[in-house]
Amino acid sequence: MSDNNQKKEITRYSDEDLAFFENMINEKLEEARQQLDDLKDQLRELNNSGDENRAGTFDDGASNWQREHLSKLAARQQKFIRNLEYALIRIKNKTYGICSATGKLIGKERLMLVPHATKTVEGKHSTQGQEKKKEKPKFFKE
Repeated sequence: MSDNNQKKEITRYSDEDLAFFENMINEKLEEARQQLDDLKDQLRELNNSGDENRAGTFDDGASNWQREHLSKLAARQQKFIRNLEYALIRIKNKTYGICSATGKLIGKERLMLVPHATKTVEGKHSTQGQEKKKEKPKFFKE
């Protein structure tokens, strides 16, 4: 019975846990920034490869697809980096790991897999229903 009371009293992660998550996130940030640099290098190479000789050919279409694909990957990587940076701010504020929807602690297992998570699985599911209601066109009756 006292174990249940102790679990309910935990409202944030300990400083040791936060330090662990901070180190993990910093490692992931370094790796993500390197991947972003690699994507940017690939885009630069593709843009400087002298495509003007192949204009209107199949190769030109493939190059355009490749550019778009690399651009999307780079944008996704930038968003991931931004989310990791926000997670570091939450660590500094000692709010890291607290669900923005339920106020409960996000499980360590989830944070290990998704270090920038801001919601528990339960909180994510509860807010998804609300978001879908917002997306419904106004001419539909509820």
